[in-house]
Amino acid sequence: MTATETKYRICPVCEATCGLQIDVKGREVGDIRGNANDVFSHGYICPKGVALRELDSDPDRLRRPLVRRGGELKEASWDEAFKEIEKRVRPLLTEHGNGAMAAYLGNPSAHKVELQLYIPVFLKALATRQIYSASTLDQMPKQVTNGLMYGHILSAAIPDIDRCDHLVIMGANPMASNGSLWTVPDFRGRVKALKARGGKLTVIDPKKTATAKLADTHIPVVPGTDAYLLASIVHALYAEDLIDLGAVGAYVSGVEAVREAVASYTPESVAEKTLIEPDTIRQLARDFAASDAGAFYGRIGTCVQEFGTLASWLVDVINILTGNLDKPGGVMFPKAVALQGNSSGNPRFGRGLTLGRWQSRVRGAAEAMSEIPAVCLAEEIETPGDGQIRALFTLAGNPVLSAPNGARLARALDSLDFMVSIDIYLNETTRHADVILPGTSPLESSHFDIGFNQFSIRNTARFSPALFPYADDRPSEWEIMLRLAAIVSGSNATPQEMDDDLIRGKVQAMAKKEGSALADQDVDELYDMLSVFNGPERQLDLALRTGPFGDLFGANPDGLNLQTLIDTPDGVDLGPLEPRMPDVLRTPSGMIELSPQELLGDMDRLAAGLTANTKEKMLLIGRRHVRTNNSWMHNLPLSAKGPNKCTMEINTQDAERLGLQDGDTAAVSNNGQTVNVVAEITDDIMPGVISIPHGFGHSVSGTNMQVAADRPGVNSNLLADDQKIDPLSGNAILNGIPVTVAAA
Repeated sequence: MTATETKYRICPVCEATCGLQIDVKGREVGDIRGNANDVFSHGYICPKGVALRELDSDPDRLRRPLVRRGGELKEASWDEAFKEIEKRVRPLLTEHGNGAMAAYLGNPSAHKVELQLYIPVFLKALATRQIYSASTLDQMPKQVTNGLMYGHILSAAIPDIDRCDHLVIMGANPMASNGSLWTVPDFRGRVKALKARGGKLTVIDPKKTATAKLADTHIPVVPGTDAYLLASIVHALYAEDLIDLGAVGAYVSGVEAVREAVASYTPESVAEKTLIEPDTIRQLARDFAASDAGAFYGRIGTCVQEFGTLASWLVDVINILTGNLDKPGGVMFPKAVALQGNSSGNPRFGRGLTLGRWQSRVRGAAEAMSEIPAVCLAEEIETPGDGQIRALFTLAGNPVLSAPNGARLARALDSLDFMVSIDIYLNETTRHADVILPGTSPLESSHFDIGFNQFSIRNTARFSPALFPYADDRPSEWEIMLRLAAIVSGSNATPQEMDDDLIRGKVQAMAKKEGSALADQDVDELYDMLSVFNGPERQLDLALRTGPFGDLFGANPDGLNLQTLIDTPDGVDLGPLEPRMPDVLRTPSGMIELSPQELLGDMDRLAAGLTANTKEKMLLIGRRHVRTNNSWMHNLPLSAKGPNKCTMEINTQDAERLGLQDGDTAAVSNNGQTVNVVAEITDDIMPGVISIPHGFGHSVSGTNMQVAADRPGVNSNLLADDQKIDPLSGNAILNGIPVTVAAA
């Protein structure tokens, strides 16, 4: 009889990265609990972690490749699938060039270490500027402001909640998300501790979310007007002489330019736009400036709107002007154990971020971070001419649901010459593919959080080996990416040969680099020391050894390497966040750029919008639920159970005016599209606003997600206009959408 074993795992489902304790019996997953000894999450777990068991065993999850034959997707062997890709892609490359190839990267790729480490290798081989991702449907404004202000797109100053005494949250609901660009497990427990030490929580949101219900103060704001409110708070800080840059003052450039930029944004001037009283705005500015350790945090609600980049910038401006940047209890920069751009290279100085190095072919939308806005994908497929997209690779993404005007994108996908998807489901996007290569169960892959360690409230190091082996005939995800890279580059090398060359090249580059920890060391000797591991583990071992806490291949005997983390399943605690100025900076000037010219230039657009009137329509916002993560967990019974999650929340006053009763079907229209959705009447949302969650709409034919199809919900992103973006970041506008609402 097979005995039950207890395994330890970092949860890969959301940004909280909680430590799990999992009972396994052979290949069967038993109970999943929070690991009380985990150095980071200390036993906390949310329903998404428990749902890993259902994700692993989901009968709808793809396990064999699918290849389109005679118009239908049929199971095929791995060799057959790769041969089909080579047969179809190589002629397209020969005839149309690499510029006719495109790739779309979805959210789950940020949660898989194999994809994070090997997608860049594939994209380099693909050699195209046609790169799209979920970042321009979510967080690109924040990454742009990080790059312009601090010099690196992932240099996000995150709230040091465990030492904070006034936390202000705007457009975020960490009770549901567990943080976003902020890795913070057990948010409720941390807020409880904040209040116990006399601290205060303020939430600014159109809806009284689960997070707002914990707050000492909830301030409703009109969706899409966050930048106006933030500019008026900054104005109040200047007007009332509340500016104190604190310890980072010597490294801040542009303070007076910001004063001039917000000179006209008095609290009175924005009151009608935001529906917030001037006295409330001034008091918020005073209270925050008076706190000993304050942290102002804005997230997805501040990003996915018309002025997302300006709003993201002004959040940082408030933290800096009040002396709360790089300060314990304020907003701080984590120091990740590996692969963090602001922990390597020359401290303080760098290349910074340059926007608009090229533009999209059809509408001329500017590039940001080597990406074209996701809203441009359909038009780049549809429009003939040089550079028209002929083939598309989607990597763990479902843009038909997550992008505006998904109906148009679905039609465009059907017109492609060829499409390849790497995904675990036959979903609304992958149903258009000619070849689907199934990803692995999260429990069949090792796990290390590259990105989320860079947004973590505490510095830790944790690694999870795979719980289960792959099926004998399937490649790993890193081998899939390298095999695709070989196909598009015309190489005959095997994935193993390519990986060997990749690692040797990284070691050689480090050994040649002046000032490197490996400078002038023997490359063969270093390579041999790494060869105890393979694939992503080998890359991680190199990154850990040469990172800020690494063992430097024995030169620092107390430092970290991958074997150390394997031997420490509960993780290694590296302590609370510490001030990192000025070494964290990577701007060309070596300064915090408080007033980048790109952002100052966009203030004219903000001023022009001050008098725009949308009050004749309702404003649509999204929402999240603690059981789900975008569209890809809706097929799990544990996530789907309970009351209908895809409803239209509407205020009592609006429901009465429109003749809607609780449970009635409402017709919501915009952009030539209408969705019919069940009304949920609540005073938790401000009048004039409705909320429909993101990621639903599982009612199209040709998919195979039975649980999701039984409770499909509606795709609210059909109501978003794919012609409107935040111009600096290219981000889609998914919040504050003017819509008409009527009884269906």
